Amino acid sequence: MVPQPKRKLSKGRRDRRRAQDALVSNNLVRCSNCGELRLPHTVCPNCGYYQGREVVSMEKEEKKS
Repeated sequence: MVPQPKRKLSKGRRDRRRAQDALVSNNLVRCSNCGELRLPHTVCPNCGYYQGREVVSMEKEEKKS
């Protein structure tokens, strides 16, 4: 047999435990070079720029007709 609680947990105690369960949306900022949304303090995955200078060189894709 599994042990059972001896007393009912109050609503306040239950809700304080669940206060950490809320979902938080990502904080996104616009890239100063291309305008795409990206995470702050990271290199832009679209253009490769960070703080106004190119950090990662991104090769442009050529469209095949």
